[in-house]
Amino acid sequence: MDWPISEVARMSGVTARTLRHYDEIGLLPPARIGAGGLRYYEERQLLRLQQILVLRELGVGLPEIGRILADQVDEAEALRGHHRRLIAERDRLDALAGSVSRTISALERSGKDGAQVIEINRPENLFEGVRPSQYAETLRDFPEHAEEVTRRVAVMTRQDVETGQRERTAWMVRLAERMAEGLPADAEPVQAEVDAQYRALSGLRTVSAGEYAAFGRSCVENAQWRAAYESIAPGLAVYQRDAIEAYAAALPQ
Repeated sequence: MDWPISEVARMSGVTARTLRHYDEIGLLPPARIGAGGLRYYEERQLLRLQQILVLRELGVGLPEIGRILADQVDEAEALRGHHRRLIAERDRLDALAGSVSRTISALERSGKDGAQVIEINRPENLFEGVRPSQYAETLRDFPEHAEEVTRRVAVMTRQDVETGQRERTAWMVRLAERMAEGLPADAEPVQAEVDAQYRALSGLRTVSAGEYAAFGRSCVENAQWRAAYESIAPGLAVYQRDAIEAYAAALPQ
């Protein structure tokens, strides 16, 4: 039994144009081509399409998918491998959802009864479930730094990544504690925390005073960064920006 391209598109949710593209790049040739150039697909092609779509959902690019499918022999074993990757992705999303849920609860508690006291959320790892590849996305305004981060992360173990995440969360919590104490952004204990961050950034590549000040502004202007800081304590993003700007102003220009 075979199905025309229009029926395969309907069943899979993939457009006919995309299916033709898969054929053109050798990723998914049809079982046969009928009158008028109409493509027909059999069960074997549908199983291959399923694998392609699973890998696409996992963020794998088409060239890499082609290499994966070319190397595999046993389709059942290949699907078991895809299933393991899906389970791992599900676990990652569950961890991320749990982190966000805890942050929402903390924010709701801190705003109850219009309380003015700063309540600090102290998660062990605010970035739990965040993939390393996503770090570069938050650094889109700093392409040179994003490139260096990507290069470093590529050779890090999962344990190394998690350790770095926890250290970053701990640093954010310490800064929130200085804010809760009522210290101004240019106070010495605050500037000591900012200095530690600057030295960590400079360990990746040289960061000028102007660029570091731009990093500070991104704490407020970059929605992902701001959300992370605000989940620790309301007002922390602006406090961080002001602290960095004060520090950058004292650096050699």
